Amino acid sequence: MRRTLATAAGALLAIAASLLTAPSPAQAETRAASGFHVGAGRLLDANGEDFVLRGVNHAHAWYPTRTPQALKDVKALGANSVRVVLATGDRWTRTEAADVAAIVTECRRNRLVCVLEAHDTTGYGEQAGAVSLARAVDYWLTLKDALRGQEKYVLLNLGNEPYGNSGYQTWTADTQKAVARMRDAGFDHTLMVDAPNWGQDWTFTMRDNAGKVFAADPARNTVFSIHMYGVFDTAAEVNDYLNRFTSQGLPIVVGEFGNAHSDGDPDEDAIMAAAQRLGVGYLGWSWSGNGGGVEYLDLATGFDASRLTDWGRRLFDGSHGIRQTAREAGVFTSGPDDGPTGAACAITYRLSDWGTWFNADVTIRNTGTTTVKGWRLDFAFPGEQRLNQAWNARAAQQGRQVRATDESWTETIPAGGTVSFGFNGSSTGTNAVPASFTLNGAVCTTN
Repeated sequence: MRRTLATAAGALLAIAASLLTAPSPAQAETRAASGFHVGAGRLLDANGEDFVLRGVNHAHAWYPTRTPQALKDVKALGANSVRVVLATGDRWTRTEAADVAAIVTECRRNRLVCVLEAHDTTGYGEQAGAVSLARAVDYWLTLKDALRGQEKYVLLNLGNEPYGNSGYQTWTADTQKAVARMRDAGFDHTLMVDAPNWGQDWTFTMRDNAGKVFAADPARNTVFSIHMYGVFDTAAEVNDYLNRFTSQGLPIVVGEFGNAHSDGDPDEDAIMAAAQRLGVGYLGWSWSGNGGGVEYLDLATGFDASRLTDWGRRLFDGSHGIRQTAREAGVFTSGPDDGPTGAACAITYRLSDWGTWFNADVTIRNTGTTTVKGWRLDFAFPGEQRLNQAWNARAAQQGRQVRATDESWTETIPAGGTVSFGFNGSSTGTNAVPASFTLNGAVCTTN
């Protein structure tokens, strides 16, 4: 539904007043200097450099096998970031922690800033099956181990379009609670929050209450995301909305937009021009695979980077487009940053099984010629085993998938050397050695 933008002086005063409680930019920068952070209304990277998102959305939740090539392709086309669709498991097949960690590794390998978003909240209050922001936070909490240490490379978009056109009146309180829970759980990442009204905020709920949400974040590290489709079909509407944020020192991103839509014809030229003028980030929807009558939103036909659509050519190559305006994040400028790199490896897995419970001792041998510093071992239990506790490594289980990562005293595996860790667990039925292991994404041999 479309609404005309209107002046709200009282709301602006409320925003300004709420910002008085925020720490100075220097204080906020010091607090979150280990990763992305907000300073003076701008998104800054871990080096304290201004960073403007220029990228696309990719629907990983529906096309997980397409992700590695999609990230390579959008990077080659000039993008500096990608917003990746994840699923909590409530409406679509759950994106597990191991998969999330692999996505982050691929983003880093391609020198892309990764914006991860939980999609199952879309249209909550109006769309059947949509879940609340509180439920999305439950999901994020299960990913904490996979996301720990990635604050320099990853932004967390708490929930996609978290309200439809019903129930949006609770957006402010619910968003404040969601942010508070994330901070209480120890997440230091920059958090991104979407507007209600299917992301388009025609009721101005986010616009008029963003200051309250920002001030309620103890880290002062929240970015706001508007989705611009049919509501934003004139340059006046685009400019007015974005100016309301930037003039108040509130960080805003156009998290989704297109060149057409069933609810009206968005003015993508005005969106891109205003974003460039104001230094506001944008992420076009979406790389490929759209259905349900909105196939026109594909940037590439059939996930083929050599067959960009008119929309894709406009976004990547047009005036104020990605190739012309994107700048790589400063954290990548010193050289490739792949995260832990794959290595030649061999695994010894010694199982001691006592029927309903078991111990496993695991030795990782670096059979390559270079030192591995920082490792991640992935494998799947062959039956109904449940991990209890681990030593000399941190370990987490999702379904049958297990991921073990180094402790500070086991992080280095010299060429020809080994590290060992162990864990215990419970089991029902037959216990056995996992069939395969990967170390930092590389398949290992087993002894």
